[in-house]
Amino acid sequence: MDLQIAHGARRNSTLICAPVMAETVDQMLIQARKAKELGADLVEIRLDFLKNFSPRQDLEILIKQCPLPTLITYRPIWEGGQHEGDESKRQNALQIAMELGADYIDVELQVAHDFYNAIQGKKPEKVKIIVSSHNYQNTPSVEEIGNLVARIQATGADIVKVATTAVDIMDSARVFQILAHSQVPMIGIVMGEKGFISRILSAKFGGFLTFGSIEAGIVSAPGQPTVKDLLDLYNFRQLGPDTKVHGVIGNPIGHSKSPHLYNPAFKSVNFNGIYLPLLVDNVANFLNTYSSPDFVGYSYTIPHKEAGFNCCDEIDPIAKEIGAISCMIRRPDGKLMGYNVDYLGAIAAIEEGLRATNGASNGSGSPLAGKLFVVMGAGGAGKALAFGGKEKGARVVVANRTYEKAKQLASKVGGEAITLAELENFHPEEGMILANTTSVGMKPKIENTPLSKKALKHYCLVFDAIYTPKLTRLLTEAQESGATVVYGTEMFINQAFVQFEKFTGLPAPKQLIRDTLARNT
Repeated sequence: MDLQIAHGARRNSTLICAPVMAETVDQMLIQARKAKELGADLVEIRLDFLKNFSPRQDLEILIKQCPLPTLITYRPIWEGGQHEGDESKRQNALQIAMELGADYIDVELQVAHDFYNAIQGKKPEKVKIIVSSHNYQNTPSVEEIGNLVARIQATGADIVKVATTAVDIMDSARVFQILAHSQVPMIGIVMGEKGFISRILSAKFGGFLTFGSIEAGIVSAPGQPTVKDLLDLYNFRQLGPDTKVHGVIGNPIGHSKSPHLYNPAFKSVNFNGIYLPLLVDNVANFLNTYSSPDFVGYSYTIPHKEAGFNCCDEIDPIAKEIGAISCMIRRPDGKLMGYNVDYLGAIAAIEEGLRATNGASNGSGSPLAGKLFVVMGAGGAGKALAFGGKEKGARVVVANRTYEKAKQLASKVGGEAITLAELENFHPEEGMILANTTSVGMKPKIENTPLSKKALKHYCLVFDAIYTPKLTRLLTEAQESGATVVYGTEMFINQAFVQFEKFTGLPAPKQLIRDTLARNT
């Protein structure tokens, strides 16, 4: 199957609906115009937010002057809305909206029979009735959601809407299953941060619409993305039934820059894939739940690198030695392959730095070969660098706060172990290479450094895995001491190139990835 797609072609019919919540009709129309500018397909007019609502007068203006098709919702308090008061007046307002030419109206399942009885089949042809059910506690079983959909269909609904709440990222899978098999137009949303993927992937699984907020943070339900992110970051219009799903698995995950890196890169080569932030509690459960062949590639971040390692069917030899993975690929036969691209990223960055300094050509050997390579820290990144250095033929020294941990790692890479305190006076030779993998000097404590300036004069190159800030105190002082410096961002960029190629099978658009990262850090 060809995963490259024609540029700009729309690959799904899922609409983007922007909720409009304001206290006056004028403010609502201003918001609706903004929604149109942003690229939304329709607006949901939330009547329950209006102060001093006069049904006929206000709806006349809202429906006639709205620049986009309208979905009229008048959500009562008992279904999570703002409206308190007379139920028959509330339903009457929805009838007026139909008369005045609204495109869609939303009626809650609890009162749908009453509503249909009241209108007695008198419904303008163009109006579609959405019958909705909202569960703010959890997401029921597939069987229960299926029964709920059947109950909603039985009312005579034109469109079924089911919104549930995510307790775990796995909850969205049940809604996807129902969406994919639904014979009627259906809106399926899983609310909350752990349900975020339901809002994007509804386009893949055939949802009728998804909601996108006009402004970040001003949402009508938790977990809503902005219209802008749906269109520009997640390339919503290009998602289709065969789109391949990738993402970064971590907890927390909101801060991750990875979606900003991979989605534009996928788009630039017309690769039919998406990359999502995945807030995962239990890696094994996540992988078992999303086991379809379309869920194909993951980056792993804190705290899940070891858990990911334990879920692999096959592991790259270096990743096996490190005991942690940072990238996982689902092969066509379903097997999960684990890689550690952290070390590839960091080592490639250090090699580039050395080649630039020595003016050496990209000869066959690594410029690290035979060099004395000091790695500070013996955690996940320390392990990755120590094994990477060993693989390239460097003589490795592991320096750690506790000697025991340094010794464990050093013995695995045939190297020497010392404490960080001893490193201050350690210089068996000049022109050594230093790699810091500790968090000393990271935001907010940027005035700290793991090694004094006087010790730095014995090094020809210093690498810092920290990339917030980009220029740490360690690197500033290394520069002043005459060493070549390599930024943590280089490690991040290099491992992004490697992952991109593993995800897509295509060469990475390196300049685009560099530019994107520069804009987002």
